[in-house]
Amino acid sequence: MEAQEYIESGILELYVYGLLTETENLEIAEMAKKNPEVEQEILEIERAIIALSSSFSPFHSVANFEKIKARLELKHGKVVDMKPASNWSQYVGWAAAVLMLLGLGYQTLELTKTKEAIATVGNEKNKIQREFAYLDQQNKETEKNLTIVRDIKNTGVTLGGQTVSPTSFAKVYWNKDTKTTYIDAAGLPKPTKGMVYQVWSLKLSPVLTPTSIGLLDNFEENDQKIFAVDQTDSAEAFGITLEPAGGSATPTWNNYIL
Repeated sequence: MEAQEYIESGILELYVYGLLTETENLEIAEMAKKNPEVEQEILEIERAIIALSSSFSPFHSVANFEKIKARLELKHGKVVDMKPASNWSQYVGWAAAVLMLLGLGYQTLELTKTKEAIATVGNEKNKIQREFAYLDQQNKETEKNLTIVRDIKNTGVTLGGQTVSPTSFAKVYWNKDTKTTYIDAAGLPKPTKGMVYQVWSLKLSPVLTPTSIGLLDNFEENDQKIFAVDQTDSAEAFGITLEPAGGSATPTWNNYIL
């Protein structure tokens, strides 16, 4: 094969990239020694690759880049940008364009993945913070309720179910000194729609006298079913009835739960 045929065949580019067999490499090396045009073309290809790799180094083999650069500097001193041969310039231009598009596409994909990962981490963090806040609130409520139950100054009054709801039960915690009153309504069923539990303090003599001391509002939202009601100055007993929403002035006796 003649020198010009080597130059136009594209085999010199493969030689520079190290893609030929050992036999082919030896053949090209011998041809370059004998023919200055082939040697010059190889140098021009190497210079073009150096220029291209300098602009698109993230996409070019670091080993090839350093190898070619060292080879050029060894032969010719510091490598500077050179105009490639005319038949190589078009190839370089298309290669640069393709590499640029690939690079931009890759970077866009990685940026999208990063944003998605950040968004996922942010959502998980917010979820954990919400769960922690909820658990912290529940813990505080539990501690408060345990304090009520364990307070030896609180008188515990157990209320058993009446005919209308014989399996129901509740407990009243009444502090006679501070007058504070709490109802443990864990044994009460969910009230029917439009109805609410109403708590009464009762005086039994000389006649039965009920006094409303509060409603068990937001029954479903109260997970632990411990309710604070109005202070009670004096009581001989307690009762709970099921009343229309908003409560009643007097108990509905046929709805007497406890």
